[in-house]
Amino acid sequence: MSRYFQTADDKLGGKEIVRDVEAPVLDTVPTFKAASSEDGQIVTEQERQNLRRGLSQRHVQMIAIAGAIGTGLFLGLGGSIATGGPLGALLGYMFVGVIVCSIQFALGEVTALLPVTGSFVRHAEVLVDPALSFAIGWNIVYGCFLSVPSEISAAVVLIQYWTDINAAVWVTILIVVSVVVAISFIRVYGEVEFFFALLKILLVIFVVILGLVISLGGVPGHPRSGFHYWKTPGPFVEYIATGNWGQFLGFWAVMTNAVYSFAGVESIAMAAAETVNPRQNIPKACKRVFARVTIFYLATVLVVGMLVSSDDPALGESSGTAAQSPFVIAASSAGIKVIPSVVNAICLTSAWSASNQSILAGTRTLYGLAIKGHAPKIFLRTNAWGVPYMCVLLQVAFSFLAYMCVSNSALTVFWWFVDLTAAGTLVSWICISLNHIRLLQALKKQNISPDALPWHNRITRYTSWFALISCTIILLTGGFTVFTKGNWDTASFVSSYLDIPLVLCAYGGYKLIRRTKIVPLDMVPLEQALYEAENDPENVPLKKDSLFSKFNILWG
Repeated sequence: MSRYFQTADDKLGGKEIVRDVEAPVLDTVPTFKAASSEDGQIVTEQERQNLRRGLSQRHVQMIAIAGAIGTGLFLGLGGSIATGGPLGALLGYMFVGVIVCSIQFALGEVTALLPVTGSFVRHAEVLVDPALSFAIGWNIVYGCFLSVPSEISAAVVLIQYWTDINAAVWVTILIVVSVVVAISFIRVYGEVEFFFALLKILLVIFVVILGLVISLGGVPGHPRSGFHYWKTPGPFVEYIATGNWGQFLGFWAVMTNAVYSFAGVESIAMAAAETVNPRQNIPKACKRVFARVTIFYLATVLVVGMLVSSDDPALGESSGTAAQSPFVIAASSAGIKVIPSVVNAICLTSAWSASNQSILAGTRTLYGLAIKGHAPKIFLRTNAWGVPYMCVLLQVAFSFLAYMCVSNSALTVFWWFVDLTAAGTLVSWICISLNHIRLLQALKKQNISPDALPWHNRITRYTSWFALISCTIILLTGGFTVFTKGNWDTASFVSSYLDIPLVLCAYGGYKLIRRTKIVPLDMVPLEQALYEAENDPENVPLKKDSLFSKFNILWG
């Protein structure tokens, strides 16, 4: 299809391309070789031939939900209430929910145009700078390498709630099962995560209903509390300082914690090359996931604020098991004894699910880095099911670090790993926002209307800037506690800010060695990408939702 970028009368995929008539006319479709693949294509032949598409829209949506709903919600929410109070926690999660919405829309727009393995890591190479792709990519791989043993350690902590059997036994079982899932056809992973996500969602719905029943006096012998705890001890909690400033710091600390609770929603596009019709399914999933996840979180935070007082000493419990869950605290006080085991069981599946998701994100990112020459070519090897097994084997090797919990407290080991990887989520969100901003700037520079994109929402020109600025501020102030009088802690400072110099050093080192440059806006391969999108045989409109889908609040 030659000369398709001529005037505003031209069309691409049924959409008019609004472009300056003075812009140069192309006789052939351009290929992007500088920062793309060796064959000059955005989506490489390597991905098309060696990977297998096994994830449907329901898998993609539920994988993102599974990633965002985990131990941070079931166990960590009580700490947010204790730090910021019921209203402070609710406002913090609302604010981060808006950021998540902005991130999802930005990721959906760019992925619809560039549905590549590694998602926003590969997007950075095309839209920003190969050095940024290298730095962010290896940062994610490093984070995922450490997340797997951290989640296995967390699972061991949860198992020890029921039994005293040697931790090494459970570590071995969890590693073996994780390897089986990771090395199998991608659809197996999709079905496993679909099931776990369903369990988590059902638990959220259950505990929200249970919380309302308890707070409204539906349990015999338990008085109606309603919004009593919003009045006494109050809607906000003073944190570090006193007065309004202390209440604001409590809110800010909650918001920082909320970011890590939502972590995982960005993984929705990591396996784009293994998703059926990714240009349609991933944007649709992005659009719906943020709403579902945000509603679940806000409903849960609201109910927890009604159930437990922010000054309840049980919220400071550091067991790492269901004992510290605000739902368990409320159910125990109401005389309901089965809840701790139920919550603990779901948290166990959450921890293992998070481990699986880290393996997926880490291996697909490593595979994408290998495609671009940022990692050894050995990581391009795939098995008969289209799984990059060498990437899986390397990542699983790092999971053996979980055996550290045999000689140390499993909870201690878990927090070691969490402290090392915490800021990675914000770095990833910053990269996603920057990619989208650069895409819109390149469209403007090349006189192409954003309406030419496979999927576009006008509000994203503002929301991506909001997400970029907000995430940067939260990242820079994430360890603000250590800068207050009498609260300096070297370990907390390092864990809060270690990721920043790591990424900057990787970025600067790569630029210095490879002499890379920021991709000029007029050199971003938009024409190549739009051409591939138009000629993608899978890029067909999705069928209209069935009657069942219209009432399906989860993945329809």
